[in-house]
Amino acid sequence: MNFSDLAKKRQSVRSYKDMPVEREKIERCIEAARIAPSAHNVQPWKFIVIDDEELKNKVAKETFNSIVSFNKFTLKAPVLIVVITEKPKLVTKIAGAIKKTQFNLVDIGIAVEHFCLQAVEENLGTCILGWFFKKGVKKALNIPQNEDVDIVIALGYPKTDTIREKRRKNIDEIRAYNKYF
Repeated sequence: MNFSDLAKKRQSVRSYKDMPVEREKIERCIEAARIAPSAHNVQPWKFIVIDDEELKNKVAKETFNSIVSFNKFTLKAPVLIVVITEKPKLVTKIAGAIKKTQFNLVDIGIAVEHFCLQAVEENLGTCILGWFFKKGVKKALNIPQNEDVDIVIALGYPKTDTIREKRRKNIDEIRAYNKYF
């Protein structure tokens, strides 16, 4: 599959087949994330793969509550990937302060998209979650205080092969040549 097809096929998947994901496929997704570029090559990421049912349910329950229930689908996802964001190294912290940019979060976004595009190549579906209860996830996995969790990825075989029509801005709304819009 070429890159354009991968990008068009990648979508948030919230309904999965009840079947395990082979660890070889997960490893290839993590390898794709591992080789992602990062500011000053600091690679501020770690990936915790959760495929143990009991632990997965414990972590999944930290992605929703009685008021905010839109992530309940995580209970049915065969795998959850908890993405650890390491604190910025001195060089990226200084550069980030000067540029007013959190480069570690930019880097995590790039790595996670690499992961998700590889998942599409493996016929897997993903959903990137930014809404969850960090303290609960960190506690469930004994993640040290000096590291953070900014993203959880639900992973599995999509229940359907249907690719939804993407509602995106027109290209003329987001692109300009040689001048501001």
